[in-house]
Amino acid sequence: MSQPDWNARYSASEFAYGTEPNSFLKQHADLLLDPVLSIAEGEGRNAVFLASKGLRVHAVDNSSVGLAKAAKLAADRKVDITTEVTDLQNFTPEPNAYGGVVSIYAHLPSSIRAKLYPLLVKTMRPGGILILESYSENQRGRGTGGPSDPDLLLTCGKVEKEWVGLETILLQETEREVLEGKFHTGLASVIQYIGKKSS
Repeated sequence: MSQPDWNARYSASEFAYGTEPNSFLKQHADLLLDPVLSIAEGEGRNAVFLASKGLRVHAVDNSSVGLAKAAKLAADRKVDITTEVTDLQNFTPEPNAYGGVVSIYAHLPSSIRAKLYPLLVKTMRPGGILILESYSENQRGRGTGGPSDPDLLLTCGKVEKEWVGLETILLQETEREVLEGKFHTGLASVIQYIGKKSS
């Protein structure tokens, strides 16, 4: 897939996307039920934040370098997270295992989303919450972050079609200032989605 080499991107001593949580996640984190699965977690900023709120967090990513930094960030902030290096193309979480799922800037090809998203719905317990933020197709060409391949970007229509089995609490495309490390900086077009699995 046309993605960065994540081990290379995370190999610098600085954190590519900073150490503070995504602001949309921070705003709505109290909706999440324990435990939480965070996909494409990278260097751990969101998982560590959620752990600091008392949630058990399982962070998955295809970068061993990123997750090593996540574990160190957790230790530095005196919280516990679990990590798993995995290719989301082949990731099969246990059914009915999580009260919350977090997907923050997990820009995946539609072929992977088609397989993964139903599995993520299945891994959520009844009443479980999904929190997602992604760059939208309208982000292309802005130069403030995100992939250029439209297949990796979302629209509200894609979200409605691909996340089957969740009740929509919030779904919108909006412009906001994203200030998350050197790779996500500036005015951006994003998709924000909160879904709830029926009880």
